[in-house]
Amino acid sequence: MMVGSIAVHHPISPHAREAAAMILRSATFVLLMLSAISLSAGDWVSLIGADSLDGWTKVGGEASYHLNDGVITGKTGPGKNTFLTKGPYADFELEFEVKCDRELNSGVQIRSHLYPKPTPQESKPDRIREQGEMYGYQCEITGKTNGANGCSGNFWDEGRRTKWLDESVNAEEKQAVYKPGQWNQFRIVAKGNRIQSFVNGVPVADFTDDRDAEGLIGLQVHSIKKGSGPYQVSWRNIRIREL
Repeated sequence: MMVGSIAVHHPISPHAREAAAMILRSATFVLLMLSAISLSAGDWVSLIGADSLDGWTKVGGEASYHLNDGVITGKTGPGKNTFLTKGPYADFELEFEVKCDRELNSGVQIRSHLYPKPTPQESKPDRIREQGEMYGYQCEITGKTNGANGCSGNFWDEGRRTKWLDESVNAEEKQAVYKPGQWNQFRIVAKGNRIQSFVNGVPVADFTDDRDAEGLIGLQVHSIKKGSGPYQVSWRNIRIREL
């Protein structure tokens, strides 16, 4: 305060100085932790280019893919299942929106691979998978249930064990959250041996598996019967954050 024209200064007590130092140390620690979390989680990265599919590779059948206004659309064609692939990726969160014709079955592969040579299928050794065919974890996209556990959001072991990987999923209950023929939001989290999926914000699959720690992402256009179609499936707002 001021007494006449003389300024009187109150000294800061040791206790107050220590309290201020503790607050500063705590604030510094919080900032460091937030920085570490940000670095460990990584930033969200869009997987759709502005005007091209550069960085993506088509494998499998003769379906076509094109990009328009930020939307990748796959259209059925002759031959076997077709995939538009990118990667590899290991631990990550993947988000996308998808709209699939009701008549078409589709999916998104994660941590998947291509057979390097003709190989007997694990679940059915009499069937030989061709060189270049894709196999691995596929997050299902479909307008209807498929067996006891088969529904949108569950994972099918494509081209290998050919079975549903989360056997606890109630397909009828979980399929109810998927909107056939409309845009649906999917989220996939793959961290270590645990894989989870969410469809329109609702948890669907949650399982552990040690087969694949990393691999390709693949947008599937499923094969169709000769004389049917054409059908199409579209993806938008595809983004990934590596963990």
